[in-house]
Amino acid sequence: MRRFIIRRFVFSLVSIVVATFSVFVLSRAAGDPLLLYANSGYGLTAESEVALRKKLALDRPVPVQYALWLGRTLKGDMGETILDRKPVFRIVTQRLPSTIHLGATAFLLSFLIGIPLGVLSAVTRGSIWDYVGRFIALLGQAVPQFWLGLVLILVFAVHWQIFPAALKGDGLLDVKHLVLPTITLAAGGFAFYMRITRNAMLQVLDSEYIRLARAKGVSNRVVIWKHAFKNALIQPLTGMTLGLTGFLTGTVLVETVFAWPGMGNMAITAVNNNDFPILQAVVFFFTILFVSMTFITDLLYAFIDPRIRYD
Repeated sequence: MRRFIIRRFVFSLVSIVVATFSVFVLSRAAGDPLLLYANSGYGLTAESEVALRKKLALDRPVPVQYALWLGRTLKGDMGETILDRKPVFRIVTQRLPSTIHLGATAFLLSFLIGIPLGVLSAVTRGSIWDYVGRFIALLGQAVPQFWLGLVLILVFAVHWQIFPAALKGDGLLDVKHLVLPTITLAAGGFAFYMRITRNAMLQVLDSEYIRLARAKGVSNRVVIWKHAFKNALIQPLTGMTLGLTGFLTGTVLVETVFAWPGMGNMAITAVNNNDFPILQAVVFFFTILFVSMTFITDLLYAFIDPRIRYD
């Protein structure tokens, strides 16, 4: 186990470096970064251009620039935004809680609905509940998120005026502003969890030990939740841990539709304004999140399934 943890940790560090370095190189390949500063109202003179180029280490090779940026980032200094010259780290940390709030809520909603319905669909295979669940799951995966969000706004915010159309409420308990974006973001995840749980349960329910347990008179509830669901949990677990990352990174589109003040909305604004310091910070945080969840998933495998060993 110790060797596995060390290998995974090293691999995680390499993944973070490769992902952030790729974005860093692309930001430099788009042109001289000083041109972005010059076009954003800095009013660069010849002397200030030399000073700014030296401050940003643009007079050095790209690998050296990246190493300096990474070193500053690990100390909490991600530079300044191009437009308003505000600290990038402070802006990202201000937007990150809103993204986590929306992503975690959508994840819990899709998990609490998708997993039980997946089990129900597998247990009642071929029944009306099975067909209804599969149809809903198909709609959840087929309907685009932006279209679903716009329809929810039109129906529940414009016509019926039940929920607000956009923006974030005050505090965690202001759920009115959270309902529509959460449903929009959770629709695809619910469909995914429902289908992957159903498939895993169907495979386990056809196993010999399940038939033996039924033949010995074990109650149906114990067979389903203790024997079948526990052994079928590997596939949903992979989907759940990586899906949580998908919810947080997938908020880019939903936050844009609902004007949610999170990192996704900030990333879109940064792309439109060519604000590469913010883009680098967003990629850095999302990469760490994705790599961390993958690492946790691998560790959980050994605890859920005793057949898996990391020697």
